[in-house]
Amino acid sequence: MQKLIVLSGAGISAESGLRTFRDVGGLWEGHDVMTVVSPEGWKNNPKLVLDFYNQRRRELKKVKPNEAHLILKELEAFFEVFIITQNVDDLHERAGSKNVLHLHGELLKVRSERDENLIYNWTEDLHLEDKAQDDGDRLRPHIVWFGEEVPMIKQATTQVARGDICLLIGTSLEVCPAASLINYLPSNAKIYVIDPKKPSALDVKNTYFIECIASEGMRILREILLKNN
Repeated sequence: MQKLIVLSGAGISAESGLRTFRDVGGLWEGHDVMTVVSPEGWKNNPKLVLDFYNQRRRELKKVKPNEAHLILKELEAFFEVFIITQNVDDLHERAGSKNVLHLHGELLKVRSERDENLIYNWTEDLHLEDKAQDDGDRLRPHIVWFGEEVPMIKQATTQVARGDICLLIGTSLEVCPAASLINYLPSNAKIYVIDPKKPSALDVKNTYFIECIASEGMRILREILLKNN
């Protein structure tokens, strides 16, 4: 089987009804979004940060995977599909995709503030008094905030380097280090981009653009891939 690398971003989850930071418009509850997505924000007002992610977690429970997620699962019958997502939701997993790597963390997990390797599944609200059961330290969202290292980037680059085909869906590739991932693709790999607007940051050979929303674009891409497979 050919290896299909999928780089997914907020655009694929937006179709399921999840708000993106662009939807928030830089503000949340009257606060600058950076106050809830940065280590400084956590240090200055941890309750505000927890409120933000608790609301995101509640929203996630109300939505379902959309057609784009489901088609990616279908393609596992024909390709070795590996998804590298910038999203922190679990919609790829709920659609049935087997191989999903979350670059920026996961909304349904929390971790010890002191030891980033102590990670726990978490589906309800997180409170200031909640502690890690292994070291007793305060729990924080298992999210990679702006300014923090991306621990999964090395594993992601290893997977990308083995790709025969790469799909970019719902991402502008303007956020580093995710933006650098396509540089690790083999030189002969084909790249397909599904996005209503052609990403200005992408200008490489063997690239084909499908300027549609995620679900519509995946229907088109499925026909292309199965015809050529």
